[in-house]
Amino acid sequence: MTTSATRHSIDVPGARLAFDDEGHGPPILLIHSALINRRAWDDLVPPLLDAGYRVIRHDMRGFGESTAEDVEFSPRDDICAVLDAAGVRRAAVVGNSMGGLHALDAVVETPDRFAALAWVCGGISGFEVPNTPEEDVIEAEMVAAQDAGDADAEAWVDVRLWVDGIGQPPTRVPAALRQAVFEADRLLVRSDHVFGRPIPLEPPANDRLGTVRTPTLVVLGGLDAPSAHASAARLAVAVPGARQATVPDVAHLVGMEAPDRLAALLVEFLAPLPRWA
Repeated sequence: MTTSATRHSIDVPGARLAFDDEGHGPPILLIHSALINRRAWDDLVPPLLDAGYRVIRHDMRGFGESTAEDVEFSPRDDICAVLDAAGVRRAAVVGNSMGGLHALDAVVETPDRFAALAWVCGGISGFEVPNTPEEDVIEAEMVAAQDAGDADAEAWVDVRLWVDGIGQPPTRVPAALRQAVFEADRLLVRSDHVFGRPIPLEPPANDRLGTVRTPTLVVLGGLDAPSAHASAARLAVAVPGARQATVPDVAHLVGMEAPDRLAALLVEFLAPLPRWA
């Protein structure tokens, strides 16, 4: 059964992190993308609760209700601090986009804290691929908006790239979804917005993928950018035993665009694993 969320916050060096904690059972930590905040998971949480999981989701520092100062910090330490504040020793972690990169880094750095990893259209620290011509066009538009200091224009470029998908019409997804991402992202892309200065994982995850023993699910949106396809292929091949699933008709924000299908993939992936707490 679904339950109402309990809201919490925790002080960490240079920030206060806001998080929700709801349900009972093996805990799952959800980490959002750089486009929005923990509200991205609103439609994914209920089916996970109904499947018998406890769901924790936080705003990364500088996003949503979490604050940030202009200091160096470890995103991996923030993830573990949220788990500690929730009294969770081990969790399954689900990360989308930048959240997927941070989730993978955390699994590499502190594997004992994680029972499973679901990487959803994420990144891999230390792994870079050249842009396609289509991505070069989008990047040029992004740079032009940044140079003009036009946060709204920059946010709409993000929406076209990550919500619609390259070459897809703006009518492909509901207008409310596009507007929700735009409203959140336009605040985040402002030149004066403070996120802190992340300390990268060294050596990066790309150099250590073969050491990962955490059960791993690689989820890709079929309409996502070519760079995401390359990262998913790299992860699926390099992590021993990794499983890959593609949701064919969605783009980057799978949890927002197709929450029921993502939930089904997660439940199927997690169900056979030994219970954790």
